[in-house]
Amino acid sequence: MDAALDVVGIGNAIVDVIASADDAFLLRHGMPKGAMMLIDESRAQAIYAAMGPTVVTSGGSAANTIAGIASLGGRTGFIGKVRDDALGAEFRHDITALGTAFRTPAATSGPATARCLIVVTHDAQRTMNTFLGACATLGPGDLDAGLIQSAQVTYLEGYLYDQPLAQQAFQEAAAIAHAAGGKVALSLSDVFCVERHRTAFMTLIEQHVDILFANEAEAMALFEADDFETMLLTLQGLSELSAVTRSAAGSVIVSRTERIAVPAAPVARVVDTTGAGDLYAAGFLYGLTRGAPLRACGDFGSLAAAEVIGHFGARPQVRLDELLAARSV
Repeated sequence: MDAALDVVGIGNAIVDVIASADDAFLLRHGMPKGAMMLIDESRAQAIYAAMGPTVVTSGGSAANTIAGIASLGGRTGFIGKVRDDALGAEFRHDITALGTAFRTPAATSGPATARCLIVVTHDAQRTMNTFLGACATLGPGDLDAGLIQSAQVTYLEGYLYDQPLAQQAFQEAAAIAHAAGGKVALSLSDVFCVERHRTAFMTLIEQHVDILFANEAEAMALFEADDFETMLLTLQGLSELSAVTRSAAGSVIVSRTERIAVPAAPVARVVDTTGAGDLYAAGFLYGLTRGAPLRACGDFGSLAAAEVIGHFGARPQVRLDELLAARSV
């Protein structure tokens, strides 16, 4: 496939607000550690008021992956919904500054641009409180068919699947991608997301998905498996290609015919695990769209994930193409 873009992502257009806190803060505010919770605008305001000093950066799972691919030198596009407000303008500026094509018009009415309030504890675990705002209104009418048709891979964010209109958009986007000769990738995003949509996710994977990304807990939850080996066997029979991340244990790449264990890349100090899975997917897809061997794709993913967990925020602070070049010397 002679594509103008490597990957186009479809996901939540969110601005991240990140702060450090202790476990007691989570208990006081009823936050299950390590989870992603959907909240309304009033709770978002209350949590923000209670947070300490913050770091504000554009985020969203699929958008983080697209930012990572762009940092590696890949050609990218993004489809997501913002409002015509200050946070929406900030999100648009940040993603287009990377060279990413983002042509989705801003909404002129309805909910404000989404924000995710992220609390990072001393053990680098992140607990996310997400007000979806304008994201929740994305539907089939917001799809940019030309952008999807121009990409080797269309990457779908599992978090977005909470919205019925978005579910329709995923199915239509997959049909557009496949008709144009492209592949469709899906990130499961979160254990709670998997538990909410297990049956629907299974149908989506069976009918539309070529490449699946999940962490170990998400994959185990998807198949309601009791052990890792059973999960891998089931996964091998379901998906054409999958990558399962395992934190410090690295990742396992699964195809119809093989399994490849990939070690995690070394990191001096884990500061914030926000975006680790997103950046792993970025490195993996960057390699895949360039025809790299699967082991190399996993290595690229590990490298990208290691960079992002060494600092606050879910997007690279160092050009990933420079890190990759330095490692190759």
